[in-house]
Amino acid sequence: MRRPTSASRDVFRAGVILRAASGASNEQIAAAMKTRPATASKWCGRFLHDRMNGLQDAPRPGKPATYGVESERRILTQLDQSPPKGYARWNGALLAAALKDISDDQIWRVLRKHGISLERRHSWCVATDPCFARKAADVVGLYLNPPEHALVLSVDGKPHIQALERAQGWLKLPNGKALTGFQHDYKRHGATTLFAALEVATGLVKGDHYKRRRRTEFLDFMNGIVAEHPGREIHVILDNLNTHKPKRDRWLARHKNVHFHFTPTHASWMNQVEIWLSILQSQSLRGASFTSPGQLRKHMDDFIATYNQTAHPFEWKKQVVFQKHPKSLYANLCN
Repeated sequence: MRRPTSASRDVFRAGVILRAASGASNEQIAAAMKTRPATASKWCGRFLHDRMNGLQDAPRPGKPATYGVESERRILTQLDQSPPKGYARWNGALLAAALKDISDDQIWRVLRKHGISLERRHSWCVATDPCFARKAADVVGLYLNPPEHALVLSVDGKPHIQALERAQGWLKLPNGKALTGFQHDYKRHGATTLFAALEVATGLVKGDHYKRRRRTEFLDFMNGIVAEHPGREIHVILDNLNTHKPKRDRWLARHKNVHFHFTPTHASWMNQVEIWLSILQSQSLRGASFTSPGQLRKHMDDFIATYNQTAHPFEWKKQVVFQKHPKSLYANLCN
């Protein structure tokens, strides 16, 4: 009762019990506490029965639930049906209109409960190569246990990199704030193609620029690599682009120390240079502005030189992600 932070209801109930402990009757307690004798009797009785727990508020049932398990089942079942004609997918408003007696707020509660996002889309590429296991083991074996004293390279090209000139600068808003960015419009100044070779053991990258991505440009790039490592055994990981694997490869016949290893069909993600090309795109090319292909090539060369100063090998791995289908969620709920 003396604590200044105590809730008024706790102070009142403690006062009733303390006065009862001093020998006061219910009528005397009611007169002192300005309440009814029945109220004093109620708290004294609860204290005698449950001691301190009896002075807490009794649980209240609250408002009856508007939606139950049946409405949840209906929402999940509706997701298995086709959306209205002309729509590609369901959304909260369409589900509410189709179910009529369930609000869109409740629909979003159920979707969040089961981790369902109607806007998120996952893409996948299923490798149909009948020799997938053999080719994958060959490539992964080079990553985990490369031949002794051999050079293992991951090679690919990035074609049609456009030199886009964008107006960049600061934009001052009426509220006094300023934003930095670039104008939506741009001017094209041509394109270039980059061939990149990632050294798997060190993470170092070698790049060269060409106007096109043909067999001629690819072999010229490989000739440069071979010239830098005369007589050394070289293993090159490539995807299945037709410029990489002609029917009769006379270039490989002349270079006995070079061995090509191809990723399985539709499994270019096994080629580590793809990781580096995504780094190039996100950290160097995205949002940049160029006035000529030459400036673009110089920009990429500078990025490669800076990147190689702190280059390190990739800790490569591939995770398998299983996406739950709403139908399985509905089946689990029914069970």
